[in-house]
Amino acid sequence: MTQWSAPTLVAVFAGIGLAILLVVPYVAVTYRKRGELGMFRAIAAPAFLVYAFALVTYTLMPIPRIDAAYCAAHRKLRHPELNPLQFLSDIHQFNTDLLHNPALRQVLFNVAFFVPWGVFIRRLFGRSIGFAILSGFAMSLLIETTQLTGVWFLMKCPYRLFDTGDLLSNTVGAALGAALAFRLRRRIRRPAGEPRPVRTGRRLLGMMLDLITVTLVGVVVNFIVVSVRYVATGRLVTEGDPTVEGLLHTCLPAVLLLLVLPAVTNGGTVGQHAVLLAMADARGKRPSILRCLVRFVFGTGGFLVLSGLNSGWALLWLGANLVVLLVTPGPRGLTARLAGLTVVDARKSAEVPVPQG
Repeated sequence: MTQWSAPTLVAVFAGIGLAILLVVPYVAVTYRKRGELGMFRAIAAPAFLVYAFALVTYTLMPIPRIDAAYCAAHRKLRHPELNPLQFLSDIHQFNTDLLHNPALRQVLFNVAFFVPWGVFIRRLFGRSIGFAILSGFAMSLLIETTQLTGVWFLMKCPYRLFDTGDLLSNTVGAALGAALAFRLRRRIRRPAGEPRPVRTGRRLLGMMLDLITVTLVGVVVNFIVVSVRYVATGRLVTEGDPTVEGLLHTCLPAVLLLLVLPAVTNGGTVGQHAVLLAMADARGKRPSILRCLVRFVFGTGGFLVLSGLNSGWALLWLGANLVVLLVTPGPRGLTARLAGLTVVDARKSAEVPVPQG
């Protein structure tokens, strides 16, 4: 693994992991603030997390073995480079063409590395060009200071150089990104409180959020079970009876989140609440407990229970639901049809479409 691939892998996996943890609250807040998620935000939000971790990993990694000998051999790193144009002299020191000049490539990398910063600040967070530039400068200053202080004095000495040339090139990159984002055409947004059509992508997003939520709750339950076992026996036991494990870690969270919660709310699951969807019967009323039970058994809940019990029927059930979901662009999938329900926008008035067929 090269010195560049390690930070990249750390940034990607850490960013994706944090995105999974934050996806449900992020989608819920975005729908309530903007009325919809949108393709750009669906891609840009996790991309920003990966980018943020990339800033951290490229600042800190690779970390050499820092001891007294290393500090003595790298005393120059204690003295910051205060000439922001020193890179011009560095470029002339290499007897190569510009395309293969390592000093020039480093400058261009520093500029390119902060172009996404300007784009994210402008387009994802909706801030001004001036704020994007100043925040890019502030982030670059934080990075350089972290390097000058040896990760805020956690290391015996600095292992990277504080370079005002990097400050300049990073800020230029942020400015370029902000200018690029400014030229992207903005489409007119509808009011956040205005109902939207119930489309396949939105229903599928709600299902995906349900699966993520059940999985995360299962992880928490597993942690609690392992902790209780450790306190009771004094031994760290991470595996038990497969059937019991499946019931505790998959079936229990599925029942709580996909059956109990919808039964006591508007009939919607956690994922549906996040994307502002609700369930209604033929009269436009909140579904009864019996209809919620039918939907649970023949829907995502049934799939999770079967998978928790290690049943091969789980994949068949999931496939059937996905096929019907993709071929029925309206608000009713297989589960809703069997339960006599329809999916509506939670912002919709009392005029609920009556299911046909």
